[in-house]
Amino acid sequence: MITKADDYPVHQTPEPIAFAGTDRNFYDRYFFNGYNDDASVFFAVALGVYPQLGIIDAAFCVSVGGRQHNIRASRHSEGERLETSAGPIEIHIIEPLKQIRILLTGNESGITADICFHARHKPIEEPRFTRRNGTRLFMDYTRMTQNGCWSGSISMLGTEIVLTPDTFCGTRDRSWGIRPVGNSESQPPAGGNLSQFFWIWAPFNFPEHISFAHSNDDANGLPWNRRAVIGGVDNQPVEIDTASFEITYHSGTRRVRSALCDMGPTGQLRYEISAFKFYMSGLGYTHPVWGHGMDHGELQVAYDVINLAEIEDNAPEHIHIQSFCHAALLVDGAEHNGCGVFEQFLLGPHLPSSFKSMLDAAS
Repeated sequence: MITKADDYPVHQTPEPIAFAGTDRNFYDRYFFNGYNDDASVFFAVALGVYPQLGIIDAAFCVSVGGRQHNIRASRHSEGERLETSAGPIEIHIIEPLKQIRILLTGNESGITADICFHARHKPIEEPRFTRRNGTRLFMDYTRMTQNGCWSGSISMLGTEIVLTPDTFCGTRDRSWGIRPVGNSESQPPAGGNLSQFFWIWAPFNFPEHISFAHSNDDANGLPWNRRAVIGGVDNQPVEIDTASFEITYHSGTRRVRSALCDMGPTGQLRYEISAFKFYMSGLGYTHPVWGHGMDHGELQVAYDVINLAEIEDNAPEHIHIQSFCHAALLVDGAEHNGCGVFEQFLLGPHLPSSFKSMLDAAS
């Protein structure tokens, strides 16, 4: 099957691009978020391509006025991987690794958008994520992350939200490889264990600096994938793989209240997390219907609204969130203040947090 992508010098195997990957769970994904300095407006966008499933899906979410608006779309891809759109949601690469345009055209929500992400630094390549479930490969993927700023506008509820680089910043990532997508396996591997996953991910923008930190921990709190990065926007970021984290939680929950990332002599990050939460289910994560790679037919578009004052925050489908956060970066004897998100997906035991079961809460 020859497609448009085959006219570009990007092949990695003797196969046409449409046949890339050797696993039915192969995926290729975009993610973006954006926010102003108090998160009174927060938005997120994602688009995933699943070549072995023949599906492309996407979501555009806007949180404003105590309500999270979620527009989702899914379509059959017919092998074309360069048509990065699903229903009303489109992603266009204006300049690779520097500028990306996102369009949200007419749909039942009444929300439309024409916005551009502008990268502030070279992409950060996170360590390769490889994890097995018993004898089965559970995930094996690469992700790159960039902090940046936004321009353009979002129209909703009879108003226009204007995005300018000095008022809206955010982060984008690209990941590709293998992780669970589509329908759940009918026969998981004997002896496997999917009851533990500890994940934090924290990209931040400062006026003259950027920072990034993440950690995947096992049940004993030992990291199997961790990295911290700091740097000036015009310099090559410094990578630190020996960072350590101290985390405190809101009592009776698994929600992080504050955190410290210690990078030894390189510097330190202190996070003070706000009450605002963006629910990643809007983008399909842990969603019971709009999970990534699910087949909704030739084309389907859906819209719903989450009332943030009424949501059951501790429900399993809502455990994956991004919290808006202010941070202090201590580096070279000076303190720099900025903002970003502290993403949390905390399942199962984690000894440093005193978590002993699937969803028990902090004391």
